[in-house]
Amino acid sequence: MTPLTLTATTGPSKAKRTAWIPTLVMAIGAIYCLIPVLWVVMASTKDRSELFSTFTMSPGTGFLDNVSQLSSYRDGIYWQWMGNSAFYAGAGALLSAAVSAAGGYALGRFAFPGREFIFKLILAGVLVPGIVLAVPQYLLMSKMGLADSYWSMLLPSILSPYGVYLVRIYASAAVPAELLEAARMDGASEWRIFSRIAVPMMMPGLVTVFLFQFVGIWNNFLLPYVMLADDTKFPITLGLYTLMAQGSSQPALYTLVITGCLLAVIPLIALFLVIQRFWSLDLLSGSVKA
Repeated sequence: MTPLTLTATTGPSKAKRTAWIPTLVMAIGAIYCLIPVLWVVMASTKDRSELFSTFTMSPGTGFLDNVSQLSSYRDGIYWQWMGNSAFYAGAGALLSAAVSAAGGYALGRFAFPGREFIFKLILAGVLVPGIVLAVPQYLLMSKMGLADSYWSMLLPSILSPYGVYLVRIYASAAVPAELLEAARMDGASEWRIFSRIAVPMMMPGLVTVFLFQFVGIWNNFLLPYVMLADDTKFPITLGLYTLMAQGSSQPALYTLVITGCLLAVIPLIALFLVIQRFWSLDLLSGSVKA
């Protein structure tokens, strides 16, 4: 009886002693990720003299002046870059989510010859790095006369192999085949079934695809660097790079670059907060319907 009693009492206590380890690991990871963000926040509040002479993590007094100078730089071209990024990311993510919805639904809920081969081909596309496709995409766009245009940024962003893969998996799990058959027996067309039944049920997956594509396009540097030559069409990533490159000869631009980086992160944070609320509402509504 004694050994059994000791085992029963020491087991839970040992688990309690080690329960803090995952929390510690997560806290270290969060600190590691947040330190650069904190540095950008602190550095964006400093003017040129404070940036190079004060403690790294201490706040400054020049944030409003930095924003004013950034807004007036070249007649406000920074906000044009922000608008370009919003257009590229918003339109590209919406189109990509629509294409992923159609492709993933077809692969997940229709049986046709070559379906598995197409799906494996899409999986292979997930493994191809974007840098491998940049030059072929540029040559193709140049051949079509679309290089250095808005289309050269939108068209390569429409098809997301990972988005099609994700929606295919989600459609297979979230859209019951029995429900689709019942709708067909009631005389509903395939388009009506897809738009009125499948898409609402796949919405959490489509929102995830939209978020991934939006963040990916917003942060994309290589594609605009290859495709665009007119700086009025630059997204925020390429625009800030040109500012940073000029900082070697004009050090005053460093504060503008840092402030621009901080402002460029705000739309992504706002989007994530909005979509996170949508995820919660959608999951709650799904549980009520179930």
